[in-house]
Amino acid sequence: MTALFLRYRTVAIVLLIAIGLAASLWLASRYAEQRAWADRSSEAHGQLQLYAQSIQTLVDRFRSVPQLLAMDSDIQALLHSPDDPQLRDKLNRRFELLNAAAGASVLYLIDRQGLTLAASNWNEWSSFVGNNYSFRPYFQDALHRTSGRYFAVGVTTGVPGYFLSHAVYDDNGAVIGVLVVKLELEELQREWVGQPGVLLVADSYGVVILSSRPAWRFRALEELDALDQAELVEVRKYAERPLERLAKQPGRSFDGDADWMIIDGPDGRHSYLWQRQDLASEAWTLHLLIEEDSLGDTARSYRLAAAGIWLTLVFLVLFLLQRRKNQRLQASIRENLEREVTLRTAELREAQEGLVHAAKMAALGQMSAAMAHEINQPLTAIQMHLSSLGLLLDNGRERDVRIGLVRIDGLLQRMASLTGHLKTFARKSPAGLSERLLLSDVLEQALLLLAPRLRSEQVELVREVRSEAWVCGDAIRLEQVILNLLNNALDAMLDRPTRRLGVQIDVEDEQCVMRISDSGGGISEANLGRVFEPFFTTKPVGEGLGLGLAISYGIVRDLGGNLEAANSATGAVFTLRLPKHE
Repeated sequence: MTALFLRYRTVAIVLLIAIGLAASLWLASRYAEQRAWADRSSEAHGQLQLYAQSIQTLVDRFRSVPQLLAMDSDIQALLHSPDDPQLRDKLNRRFELLNAAAGASVLYLIDRQGLTLAASNWNEWSSFVGNNYSFRPYFQDALHRTSGRYFAVGVTTGVPGYFLSHAVYDDNGAVIGVLVVKLELEELQREWVGQPGVLLVADSYGVVILSSRPAWRFRALEELDALDQAELVEVRKYAERPLERLAKQPGRSFDGDADWMIIDGPDGRHSYLWQRQDLASEAWTLHLLIEEDSLGDTARSYRLAAAGIWLTLVFLVLFLLQRRKNQRLQASIRENLEREVTLRTAELREAQEGLVHAAKMAALGQMSAAMAHEINQPLTAIQMHLSSLGLLLDNGRERDVRIGLVRIDGLLQRMASLTGHLKTFARKSPAGLSERLLLSDVLEQALLLLAPRLRSEQVELVREVRSEAWVCGDAIRLEQVILNLLNNALDAMLDRPTRRLGVQIDVEDEQCVMRISDSGGGISEANLGRVFEPFFTTKPVGEGLGLGLAISYGIVRDLGGNLEAANSATGAVFTLRLPKHE
C-alpha cells in the first residue's frame, strides 16, 4: 500500500514538474516573443524616421528652386511676350542647362491659362511645351496660394513624379504664370528594394505612391468613396491606372503602437507587424511592414533560453550586444551624415574662395600689358644710367656717379613697391580674415595697380576724401571690389572723348560711403536692375563673363555692407556702403 502510494506520489511530482516546466517554457517563450517584437518595433520606428528624413531632404533640396527662378527677368519677359520665338528658344535652352545642373526631371513655365510656354525637355518626344496643365492642383494652388506641391502620374510621359510649383509675379504684384519643377522618385524607390521589411508611402487618399515591393504600388489601403474617386479622375492624379485595394485584414493583437496585419499576396498569405509614421509636411504616411517569420529563430532561441539560466544569460548578452551594435550603427550613420555635411560645406567654401581668387587673377591679367610698360620704363632708365655711370667713372667724376646711383635706387624701389603689391593682391587671403582698415588707404593701393592704365588712357582722376572712413574687413578682398569697380568705370569710358573718373569717400551716419563715378554715358534702365546678376554682362562676347560685379556684391554683403548702382548726368555711379568701425 505504501509502495503504491509512493509510486503515485512520484508520478504526481513528475507530472507537476513537467507541467510547471512546460508552463515556464510557454510563459518564457511568450514573454520572449513579445519582447523581441517590441524591440523590433522600436527599431522599425527608427528606420521609419531615417526613411522620412531621406524623403524630406530630397524634397527640401528642390523646394526653393521654382521660387528663386520665378524672379528671373527673362521668365517674366516671356510671360509678357509669349509669341517671341527668340525669347522662347533662349529660355528653353536655359531651362535645359539649369535642370541638368540641378538634377531634377523637368523644369517648365506655364502661363496664366495653364499653357506650357517653355520646358527643359523642349527637344524631346515627351516635351511639355504646348500642353495645358490648368487642371492640375499644383497649378491652381500656385495661382491662389503662391506655391503648391502634388504627387501624380504624368499625363504626358506616364511617369509618376512630385511637382513643386511657385507663382510668377509682375512688377504690380499680379500673378502672370507658374514655374514648376518635377521630381522623379523612382531612384529613391529602387534604393529601398532589398532593405529589411516592406516600405510603403501612401498619400492623403491612402493610395500607395512608392513601395519597395513594386507590385503593391498604386493600391489603395482602404476603400475609396465615390467623391474621392471622382476627384482623382478629374485631376487625373493616377492617369488611367486602376486603384485596386490591397487585400489585408487585422491579425492577432499586439501590445504596442503597431498592428498585426494579414495580407493575401501572389505568393500566399503572410502576417506582418505594421508600423506607421506621418510625414506631415507632405501629407503622406510611411508604413513599414515586418514579416512575422523574420524573428522565428529569435523566438526559438528564447524558448531554449528558458531551459537554463546560463543559456538565458548567453542569449541576454547576445541581445545586449545586438542592441549595442544597432546603437553604434545609428551613431555611425549620424556621424557620417554630419561628416558629409561638413565636407560639402568646406567644398562649397573652397569653391567660393577659388571663384574670388580667379576674379583677382582676371583683373591682374587685364592690367598685365600696362604693368609691363610701367616696369619697362624704369628698366630702360636704369640701363641708360648705368651706361652714363661708366663714362663718369672713366672721367673720375665720383660725385656725379653717387647722384646717379641714388636715382637708380629710387627706380628700383618704385619697381619693388609695384611688384610687391602685385604679389600681395594675387595671394589667396585666409577665410574669415578681418582687420581695421582706412578706406582711403585701400583706395590708394587699388589706384597704384591702375596707375599705368590711367596714364595710358589719359583719364582725369578726381579724388575727394571728406572724412576718415574706418571699416572692418579683409584688405585684399575690399581692394578687389574697388579695383573691379574702377576697371568697369575705365571700360565704360574707352570710346568717350572725355574720360573723367571720380572717387569720393565720406561718412554718413554710421556708414562709410565710397562713390565711384565715370563719364561713360551710364547704364540703360533695362539693365540697371540686373548688373549684379551672375553671368550678366553688356560687354562683347569674349571680353567678360559677367561675374565681377556679382562677386563684388557677395564680398560686400559678407562684410555687412551694400553695393548700389545708379546713373548720373554723365555716366554711371556705383556706391559702396560699409559699417563704420569705431
